Amino acid sequence: MLFWLIEETLMKKIFTLIVICAIVTSCGQTGEQSKSLDDLDLFLASVEEDNLTEGPIVNSAYWIGSNFITYDSQKVLSDYSKRYTLKALELSREAALFNNLDTSDSNRRQLELLKSSFVMPPPFNEALAGELSTISTQLDAMYGSGKHCYEDGTCYELGDFEQILDNSRDPSELLKAWTGWHEIGKPMKPMYMRMVEIGNQGSKDLGFEGLSDLWFSKYDMPAEEFLQETDRVWEEVKPLYEALHCHVRSELNSKYGDEEVPLDGPLPVHLLGNMWGQSWSNIYDLVYKAEETNPIDVTQIIKDRNINEKQMVEYAENFFLSMGFNSLPETFWERSLFIKPADRSVQCHASAWNLDSANNDLRIKMCIEKNEEDFSTIHHELGHIFYYQAYNHLPTLFQGGANDGFHEAFGDLLTLSITPGYLNDIGFISAEEAEAAKKDEIGLLMKQALEGVVVIPWALMLDKWRSGIFNGEIDESNLNQSWWDMRESYQGITSPVARTEDYFDPGAKYHIPGNTPYTRYYLARIMQYQFHESLCNEMNFQGALHECSIYGNSEVGEKIISTMAMGQSLPWQDAFENITGSRKLSGSSVMNYYKPLKDWLDKQNENRMCGWE
Repeated sequence: MLFWLIEETLMKKIFTLIVICAIVTSCGQTGEQSKSLDDLDLFLASVEEDNLTEGPIVNSAYWIGSNFITYDSQKVLSDYSKRYTLKALELSREAALFNNLDTSDSNRRQLELLKSSFVMPPPFNEALAGELSTISTQLDAMYGSGKHCYEDGTCYELGDFEQILDNSRDPSELLKAWTGWHEIGKPMKPMYMRMVEIGNQGSKDLGFEGLSDLWFSKYDMPAEEFLQETDRVWEEVKPLYEALHCHVRSELNSKYGDEEVPLDGPLPVHLLGNMWGQSWSNIYDLVYKAEETNPIDVTQIIKDRNINEKQMVEYAENFFLSMGFNSLPETFWERSLFIKPADRSVQCHASAWNLDSANNDLRIKMCIEKNEEDFSTIHHELGHIFYYQAYNHLPTLFQGGANDGFHEAFGDLLTLSITPGYLNDIGFISAEEAEAAKKDEIGLLMKQALEGVVVIPWALMLDKWRSGIFNGEIDESNLNQSWWDMRESYQGITSPVARTEDYFDPGAKYHIPGNTPYTRYYLARIMQYQFHESLCNEMNFQGALHECSIYGNSEVGEKIISTMAMGQSLPWQDAFENITGSRKLSGSSVMNYYKPLKDWLDKQNENRMCGWE
């Protein structure tokens, strides 16, 4: 998906129309020409001008394509995608002509960003570029308009299936919903593999070894070193996940029995309260019983107070305003999508958009449900929006997160501050209720861990699986099996029924057909806790880390804004150091945050069989 939102891809580049023959003939013949500093200044100025003039038009085309999924909108989208992708490819090749020129760090960084901005680049070939664009557009539309119909004529979309997965406790009903949605992946398989084939060729044309090398070379350090770092941090937080897994399995076994949940194996994904098992928060009531207090039910509060979708967004905006951020523009409220339309197909996956940075045209697109999950998601999406607003003053090539995990980390950061104290501050609960909730710290931490910790191995394995496809270690003969093998290895999760290679279960997850890298979410989950701990220390907060909320603290807001304002103008380690005081990722903040829960889990698991191999 190539729009200018949290998935920072080609929209930072020029979007003007091109003469295709220039790419495959004369444009590629200038490699031996010497380039001067004056040539570089003219080149970067031209890129900037065209980004500001043509970029918003193409962004609008993608907005329409995502909000009005029709034959015509997808056709227009495919055409735009092909044309500006080819132009961006030519710009990357032209940027390489300045490789040996001695220039400023800023200019050099802009050139490097131009060369490595792609997620799925086509080769320098008009036909292949068109084919790749068509496949990408079709896959995205297949997911966005996906539904499954049963023999009785009833049809369900993802939202319908998710309602069942979120709320039902009937294993047969849950299985039907899970298998129903996963039918949509079947026709995607050959298209996806062809897309990877073309993308690998395109990556090599840009000077990379392949897609895997391209994807993991964007972190201001060698790709191999970066991957070693992600594994090192995972090993630091793995004991917490394994303890949580052991406890959840035992409780689900008590609910469903040995036949559904064996005590020595992986967890069946359909029983975890989420279509992909990436969050277990919807089964909180099954795995933890509060002894003295009732957990805060934000969903019920929203319903009781009749808070509408727009008002939910206003609460999230107010969080940022309390820290010193500027208000969102009126156009945000006029042009965003908050409610799923009844008269058309839309891509409901929540996303944040920076359509026109010069005019601060910021929007979110989200089919908001009035529940606690979406209340938290809205805070997350506005994290992206305020990040955009903070760096929109920079040259367009620097308008992005310090690395692709930063956007997600700043969005996730706020969710850690949705504490009982915060809910009291905004009038959702009384001071007495907030104090009562704090007494059950295990319940509060359990609720957060079922989302914030559970997602970590999922976020790590997804791109490791894709990397195997990119490198040729996984092919069509073991595509689906390898997916479930890796899920079991990292997550201790399995499919509820046998899955053959006729299925393409990865296609049932938006980020696969949408071709969105997922390592950013892994980075975000680690960094958000480091951000949180550093900011709470900055506030001289006295108390348990999970009780700290940055709501209303302008000094903390200043540090966040100054970090956001850097965009990607400097190596990500510089921005990371600005907010944390460290240049190195660590899992220690995750472990510090959840220490009371880890101690409690260890006691619960003393006489249990843990692990799943």
